[in-house]
Amino acid sequence: MNVNVLSDRVLLNNYLSGDRSAISELIERHSQRVRSYIGMMVKDDDVADDIFQETFIKAVKVIDEGRYTDSGKFLSWVLRIAHNRVLDYFRREKSSRQLNESEAGYDVLGTLRFAEPNAEDRLVHSEIENSVRQLIDLLPEEQQEVVRLRYYSKLSFAEIAEQTEVSINTALGRMRYALINLRRMIQEKNIVLN
Repeated sequence: MNVNVLSDRVLLNNYLSGDRSAISELIERHSQRVRSYIGMMVKDDDVADDIFQETFIKAVKVIDEGRYTDSGKFLSWVLRIAHNRVLDYFRREKSSRQLNESEAGYDVLGTLRFAEPNAEDRLVHSEIENSVRQLIDLLPEEQQEVVRLRYYSKLSFAEIAEQTEVSINTALGRMRYALINLRRMIQEKNIVLN
Protein backbone atom coordinates (compact mmCIF):
# COMPACT_ATOMS: atom_id res chain seq x y z
CA MET A 1 0.00 0.00 0.00
CA ASN A 2 1.30 3.43 -0.93
CA VAL A 3 1.45 5.53 2.23
CA ASN A 4 2.21 8.67 0.20
CA VAL A 5 -1.39 8.97 -1.00
CA LEU A 6 -2.89 12.06 0.60
CA SER A 7 -6.52 12.20 1.71
CA ASP A 8 -9.00 14.48 -0.03
CA ARG A 9 -9.03 16.69 3.06
CA VAL A 10 -5.24 17.09 3.06
CA LEU A 11 -5.24 17.89 -0.66
CA LEU A 12 -7.96 20.51 -0.14
CA ASN A 13 -6.01 22.07 2.72
CA ASN A 14 -2.84 22.07 0.60
CA TYR A 15 -4.72 23.76 -2.24
CA LEU A 16 -6.17 26.39 0.08
CA SER A 17 -2.66 26.97 1.45
CA GLY A 18 -1.40 27.83 -2.03
CA ASP A 19 -0.39 24.47 -3.56
CA ARG A 20 -2.19 24.78 -6.93
CA SER A 21 -1.14 21.25 -8.00
CA ALA A 22 -3.18 19.76 -5.12
CA ILE A 23 -6.50 20.57 -6.81
CA SER A 24 -5.32 18.89 -10.02
CA GLU A 25 -4.47 15.76 -8.08
CA LEU A 26 -7.86 15.83 -6.36
CA ILE A 27 -9.71 16.24 -9.67
CA GLU A 28 -7.65 13.48 -11.28
CA ARG A 29 -8.38 11.17 -8.35
CA HIS A 30 -12.15 11.43 -8.86
CA SER A 31 -12.35 12.19 -12.58
CA GLN A 32 -13.15 8.64 -13.72
CA ARG A 33 -16.04 8.19 -11.29
CA VAL A 34 -17.55 11.62 -12.00
CA ARG A 35 -17.11 11.29 -15.78
CA SER A 36 -18.67 7.80 -15.76
CA TYR A 37 -21.66 9.03 -13.80
CA ILE A 38 -22.24 11.96 -16.15
CA GLY A 39 -21.78 9.74 -19.21
CA MET A 40 -24.29 7.23 -17.88
CA MET A 41 -26.84 10.00 -17.40
CA VAL A 42 -26.52 11.92 -20.68
CA LYS A 43 -25.31 9.10 -23.00
CA ASP A 44 -23.43 11.56 -25.21
CA ASP A 45 -19.63 11.82 -24.90
CA ASP A 46 -19.34 15.44 -26.02
CA VAL A 47 -22.10 16.61 -23.69
CA ALA A 48 -20.63 14.52 -20.86
CA ASP A 49 -17.21 16.14 -21.39
CA ASP A 50 -18.78 19.61 -21.23
CA ILE A 51 -20.74 18.81 -18.07
CA PHE A 52 -17.63 17.22 -16.53
CA GLN A 53 -15.70 20.45 -17.07
CA GLU A 54 -18.59 22.58 -15.76
CA THR A 55 -18.77 20.37 -12.67
CA PHE A 56 -15.16 20.84 -11.66
CA ILE A 57 -15.14 24.53 -12.59
CA LYS A 58 -18.10 24.98 -10.23
CA ALA A 59 -16.40 22.89 -7.51
CA VAL A 60 -13.17 24.88 -7.67
CA LYS A 61 -15.10 28.17 -7.67
CA VAL A 62 -17.04 27.16 -4.54
CA ILE A 63 -13.81 26.07 -2.83
CA ASP A 64 -12.04 29.31 -3.85
CA GLU A 65 -14.93 31.37 -2.47
CA GLY A 66 -14.65 29.55 0.87
CA ARG A 67 -18.17 28.12 0.61
CA TYR A 68 -17.15 24.45 0.68
CA THR A 69 -17.46 22.85 4.10
CA ASP A 70 -15.30 19.76 4.29
CA SER A 71 -17.29 16.94 5.81
CA GLY A 72 -15.06 14.20 4.47
CA LYS A 73 -17.40 13.56 1.53
CA PHE A 74 -15.72 15.42 -1.31
CA LEU A 75 -16.68 12.85 -3.96
CA SER A 76 -20.34 12.85 -2.91
CA TRP A 77 -20.36 16.64 -3.05
CA VAL A 78 -18.83 16.71 -6.53
CA LEU A 79 -21.30 14.04 -7.72
CA ARG A 80 -24.14 16.22 -6.43
CA ILE A 81 -22.78 19.15 -8.46
CA ALA A 82 -22.52 16.86 -11.50
CA HIS A 83 -26.09 15.68 -10.95
CA ASN A 84 -27.36 19.27 -10.79
CA ARG A 85 -25.46 20.12 -13.99
CA VAL A 86 -27.04 17.10 -15.70
CA LEU A 87 -30.49 18.25 -14.58
CA ASP A 88 -29.74 21.73 -15.92
CA TYR A 89 -28.72 20.19 -19.24
CA PHE A 90 -31.97 18.19 -19.52
CA ARG A 91 -34.05 21.24 -18.61
CA ARG A 92 -32.31 23.28 -21.32
CA GLU A 93 -32.77 20.46 -23.83
CA LYS A 94 -36.44 20.10 -23.02
CA SER A 95 -37.13 23.82 -23.36
CA SER A 96 -35.15 24.25 -26.59
CA ARG A 97 -36.14 21.00 -28.28
CA GLN A 98 -37.31 21.41 -31.86
CA LEU A 99 -40.78 20.06 -32.60
CA ASN A 100 -41.60 17.98 -35.62
CA GLU A 101 -44.86 18.53 -37.53
CA SER A 102 -46.90 15.94 -35.63
CA GLU A 103 -45.71 17.30 -32.27
CA ALA A 104 -46.55 20.83 -33.39
CA GLY A 105 -50.17 19.84 -34.00
CA TYR A 106 -50.17 19.32 -37.76
CA ASP A 107 -51.15 16.20 -39.60
CA VAL A 108 -49.75 14.82 -42.87
CA LEU A 109 -51.78 17.30 -44.94
CA GLY A 110 -50.36 20.27 -43.05
CA THR A 111 -53.65 21.20 -41.40
CA LEU A 112 -54.16 21.82 -37.71
CA ARG A 113 -55.66 18.93 -35.78
CA PHE A 114 -59.18 19.42 -34.49
CA ALA A 115 -58.24 18.05 -31.06
CA GLU A 116 -55.72 20.78 -30.39
CA PRO A 117 -56.02 21.92 -26.77
CA ASN A 118 -57.74 25.25 -26.34
CA ALA A 119 -56.94 27.95 -23.80
CA GLU A 120 -59.29 26.42 -21.22
CA ASP A 121 -57.64 22.97 -21.57
CA ARG A 122 -54.19 24.52 -21.14
CA LEU A 123 -55.34 26.49 -18.08
CA VAL A 124 -56.85 23.39 -16.45
CA HIS A 125 -53.70 21.38 -17.21
CA SER A 126 -51.53 24.14 -15.74
CA GLU A 127 -53.66 24.33 -12.58
CA ILE A 128 -53.47 20.54 -12.12
CA GLU A 129 -49.71 20.60 -12.62
CA ASN A 130 -49.32 23.39 -10.05
CA SER A 131 -51.51 21.51 -7.55
CA VAL A 132 -49.45 18.35 -7.97
CA ARG A 133 -46.17 20.27 -7.58
CA GLN A 134 -47.46 21.84 -4.36
CA LEU A 135 -48.43 18.41 -3.05
CA ILE A 136 -44.98 17.04 -3.92
CA ASP A 137 -43.47 19.85 -1.84
CA LEU A 138 -45.41 18.50 1.18
CA LEU A 139 -43.83 15.03 0.92
CA PRO A 140 -40.85 14.01 3.07
CA GLU A 141 -37.58 15.10 1.43
CA GLU A 142 -36.49 11.58 0.34
CA GLN A 143 -39.85 11.00 -1.36
CA GLN A 144 -39.75 14.43 -3.05
CA GLU A 145 -36.32 13.65 -4.45
CA VAL A 146 -37.35 10.28 -5.91
CA VAL A 147 -40.52 11.72 -7.48
CA ARG A 148 -38.65 14.62 -9.07
CA LEU A 149 -35.83 12.42 -10.36
CA ARG A 150 -38.31 9.91 -11.80
CA TYR A 151 -40.96 12.19 -13.33
CA TYR A 152 -39.17 15.43 -14.06
CA SER A 153 -35.66 14.13 -14.81
CA LYS A 154 -36.89 10.85 -16.34
CA LEU A 155 -34.28 8.76 -14.50
CA SER A 156 -34.59 5.00 -14.11
CA PHE A 157 -34.81 3.56 -10.60
CA ALA A 158 -31.25 2.21 -10.99
CA GLU A 159 -30.05 5.75 -11.79
CA ILE A 160 -32.08 7.17 -8.90
CA ALA A 161 -30.58 4.58 -6.53
CA GLU A 162 -27.05 5.48 -7.61
CA GLN A 163 -27.67 9.23 -7.41
CA THR A 164 -29.25 9.08 -3.96
CA GLU A 165 -26.78 6.41 -2.76
CA VAL A 166 -29.46 3.91 -1.74
CA SER A 167 -30.49 0.48 -3.00
CA ILE A 168 -32.98 0.12 -5.84
CA ASN A 169 -35.46 -1.40 -3.38
CA THR A 170 -35.17 1.66 -1.16
CA ALA A 171 -35.74 3.96 -4.15
CA LEU A 172 -38.77 1.90 -5.18
CA GLY A 173 -40.09 1.94 -1.62
CA ARG A 174 -39.75 5.71 -1.41
CA MET A 175 -41.66 6.07 -4.67
CA ARG A 176 -44.38 3.74 -3.43
CA TYR A 177 -44.82 5.74 -0.22
CA ALA A 178 -44.72 9.00 -2.16
CA LEU A 179 -47.56 7.82 -4.41
CA ILE A 180 -49.57 6.60 -1.41
CA ASN A 181 -49.08 9.96 0.31
CA LEU A 182 -49.96 11.90 -2.84
CA ARG A 183 -53.19 9.90 -3.31
CA ARG A 184 -54.11 10.50 0.32
CA MET A 185 -53.48 14.25 0.04
CA ILE A 186 -55.46 14.45 -3.22
CA GLN A 187 -58.43 12.79 -1.49
CA GLU A 188 -58.12 14.94 1.64
CA LYS A 189 -57.97 18.17 -0.38
CA ASN A 190 -60.65 17.02 -2.88
CA ILE A 191 -58.42 17.78 -5.85
CA VAL A 192 -59.83 16.62 -9.17
CA LEU A 193 -57.15 15.49 -11.63
CA ASN A 194 -58.85 15.27 -15.02
